Amino acid sequence: MTPATETLPASRVQVSQGGPRRKSLCIALAGNPNTGKTSLFNVLTGLRQKVANYPGVTVETKMGHWRLGQALPPARVIDLPGLYSLDATSLDEEIARDVLLGRSQKLRQPDVVIAVVDATNLNRNLYLATQLIETGIATVVALTMFDLAERSGLHIDLQKLSTALGVQVIPVIAKRRSGLDELARAVLSAAAGAKENPTTGSLSRHWQSVHCESWQELLTARYKWIENVVAEAVVTNDAQQANLSERIDAVVTHRFFGTLILFLVMLLIFQTVFSWANLPMNLIDHVFSTLGTVIRAHMPAGILTDLLVDGVVAGVGGVVVFLPQILMLFLFITLLEDTGYMPRAAFFMDRLMGAAGLHGKAFVPLLSSFACAVPGIMATRTIENPKDRLATIMIAPLMSCSARLPVYTLMIAAFFSGQRVLGFISLGAVIIVGMYLLGIGVAIVVGWVLKHTVLRGPSPAFAMELPPYRLPNLSNVGHVLLARAGAFLTQAGTVILAMSILMWLLVTFPRSHAGSSGNEVALQVENSYAGRLGRQIEPLIAPLGFDWKIGIALISSFAARETVISTLSIIYNVGEDSTGTQSTSLTGAMRNARRADGSRAWTPLVAASLMVFFVLACQCMSTVAIVHRETNSWRWPLFMIGYMLVLAYVGSLITYQGGRLLGFG
Repeated sequence: MTPATETLPASRVQVSQGGPRRKSLCIALAGNPNTGKTSLFNVLTGLRQKVANYPGVTVETKMGHWRLGQALPPARVIDLPGLYSLDATSLDEEIARDVLLGRSQKLRQPDVVIAVVDATNLNRNLYLATQLIETGIATVVALTMFDLAERSGLHIDLQKLSTALGVQVIPVIAKRRSGLDELARAVLSAAAGAKENPTTGSLSRHWQSVHCESWQELLTARYKWIENVVAEAVVTNDAQQANLSERIDAVVTHRFFGTLILFLVMLLIFQTVFSWANLPMNLIDHVFSTLGTVIRAHMPAGILTDLLVDGVVAGVGGVVVFLPQILMLFLFITLLEDTGYMPRAAFFMDRLMGAAGLHGKAFVPLLSSFACAVPGIMATRTIENPKDRLATIMIAPLMSCSARLPVYTLMIAAFFSGQRVLGFISLGAVIIVGMYLLGIGVAIVVGWVLKHTVLRGPSPAFAMELPPYRLPNLSNVGHVLLARAGAFLTQAGTVILAMSILMWLLVTFPRSHAGSSGNEVALQVENSYAGRLGRQIEPLIAPLGFDWKIGIALISSFAARETVISTLSIIYNVGEDSTGTQSTSLTGAMRNARRADGSRAWTPLVAASLMVFFVLACQCMSTVAIVHRETNSWRWPLFMIGYMLVLAYVGSLITYQGGRLLGFG
């Protein structure tokens, strides 16, 4: 079957070299969530964005440029947030609707709309497409996932579908770049004929003859018309075996087996992260250690050399070493998203969310928050009810984001490495799964409290789309990993670098005239500005098992969680412990660290207490800033900081003091 495409005369597609230059077109991509809209946008514009196989990720308008022809100016392409209809019920749907109907104050109404329709789910997707066509905007239907539809036994008559809708229908396969030329010609045709040839297909004629007394009748009539069109244009191979996705879902979404599979998937991910990341981590650690040695060998001794080696190299290197683990984590998350497992996890967890009084759509932002709370909080725009949305925002930072992973890894490497559970499962992997589950559990409890007190209100039912299972798009996976690596290294080169230099200055000044022995250097750190600040808060944090050096690291971590690593690296590299012992690694320095009375500053119980603190505390200024922007108030960000700090202190106190009572001190 060939797509229903009109081939334009050259004079209408191309602009002569001597003629006037055509105005740049504005094209909008509109479609239901999870239809491949953002993947198509990436291919058309060459831009790269995060793509996830569940609704609610693309909540802001993205823009790029698409070259439609050699002699034409690049068209401006807008990737609108996903929406199910023009009857907007959530913030992200309102954004898309306002742009499409010309109500946006920031963006002009598009000249052409590409209605992105999933070929495997025409009955649902065509609802929005028919609404777009009825507005009178020049529309082209891009039929995505056409290959999956054919493999599923669906045979779509493109000409019949195009005739029924009254617009051109172009099948596209983004990952193969198939159908893009036909789509470009259809867009130019629609733009050229928008004013002189308004839509006259059977769709327009049908709705002109339908008289409905209520919106319910119109809704029913629209879906009935769509069903008739699909029945006429699509032939299904009834002899085909049961859909593979349905057979898999019978197990994956099962009450018992679904729980077991979800837990095993999490355990397998972290077990693999620990096993595979060791080699590149050791390599990065060796590179930074060698760099510090080279700098000392080629620069004269002095304060500048100390700053570069003990401040910049030790501080930044102490964080960058965890890049392989973070990339491993995002690799598995992206693979699970691309294969279609993540929506199943959301569907399964909705039962638990509902029991806590939270909106089912809350799971999507919370799931995003495991990567970073900032996009997770932005994704709450898909939640219609303001109280439900606010409750989700308040608990999103409790999800263990990737910034916490280096802290967990450091504690495990220092005090729990090499230990096994059941003889083959890494204790470190079990601990990390425990930290993630702790964050989830506390978030559910806090959500329940909020929904039954200050944010009281019923939670509406939640319907989630379960897309078919697919092979992961390796190109997309690669782009996601490059983007995450770039973001992490950018932060290491800005926030972490700045904090490393600041903390080095605070532990180095005021400069004493002490010598270079272990006791004298330790005295220098203790009497520094940072040391004095740590001493001031030590009585407050001592019940948690923390000394003043850990206190310094905690203070720095409120700018960004990862900076606790760089701060500890600076403290223990600049200042040897009181016995004069110097370690070449941070984990070794932590094991050797002693308090003034000779007792160990770090124990497995102290490490566990610190991890619990990091699970529950709000230590990210970026998160605070985004909450302020999304709530348009400082009241809720301050409330979030306050309640999470109290939770962190109480949780850490119970962990440390309870552990001592049980004999783990």
